[in-house]
Amino acid sequence: MLRQAAAPPRQDSTVKKANVPFMLDEIYTAKIDDIFQGPMDLLVYLIKKNKVNIYDIPIALIIDQYLEYMELMKSLNIDLVGDFIVMAATLAHIKSKMLLPAHDDEGDEDPRLEITRPLLEYLQMKAAAEELAERNILGDDTFVRVPGKEEYQPDAKDGFIKVGLFELIDAFQQILKNVSDDKRIDLTANEKSVKERISEIVDILEVNGSITFQALFLENITKSDIVVTFLAILEMVKIRLIRIAQHVQTGIIRVFYL
Repeated sequence: MLRQAAAPPRQDSTVKKANVPFMLDEIYTAKIDDIFQGPMDLLVYLIKKNKVNIYDIPIALIIDQYLEYMELMKSLNIDLVGDFIVMAATLAHIKSKMLLPAHDDEGDEDPRLEITRPLLEYLQMKAAAEELAERNILGDDTFVRVPGKEEYQPDAKDGFIKVGLFELIDAFQQILKNVSDDKRIDLTANEKSVKERISEIVDILEVNGSITFQALFLENITKSDIVVTFLAILEMVKIRLIRIAQHVQTGIIRVFYL
């Protein structure tokens, strides 16, 4: 759940880079463990986003972007589990090994295999897990599909695909870019809370059933309001109030009420 952070606000380069009001740092903290993806998913996302070969990963590019996402998540007060930090260290280690002079010994292994092998294994396990997740266990070796589940999910046949944390962060960044720097940030006693914003979003979804991700930010006039809305969306995903999907052809992200 969202909790109140005890640490004082930090005004550092991380916050400036993400262009997020640092005052929120002392108010909200969102936890992503068990609801969104981990470091392997971020690597897969970056590989797909940059359209690179998994067997020929440009480590310098990937690690730079990986660290940028970590910094943005920190600035949004999204708790990073230790695995994200371990992965960053692993990538840095691979990058340093690649900077060393190459030897003529044909037995030298490509340092990138240190991450390529586990990535391939992870993708295989994830594909198997996703297939099993669509079924309900009746016995040790018996599975059946959950009845009525399709009623609560956007159907891939309708052109929708599941959206993860990193796609949401990209969409969130685009929304922030469209906000003027002169928008004042007012964190007074009347500032809207994440709980209040969740209630407002529920009211909207109870009437409409679904809404575009961007439409939830149309009435937000300050960057702090936008961040509160984004944190509310993350919390609603965590408590399974909503499901988020993206239309394959248009790229539009929609929020569906469960």
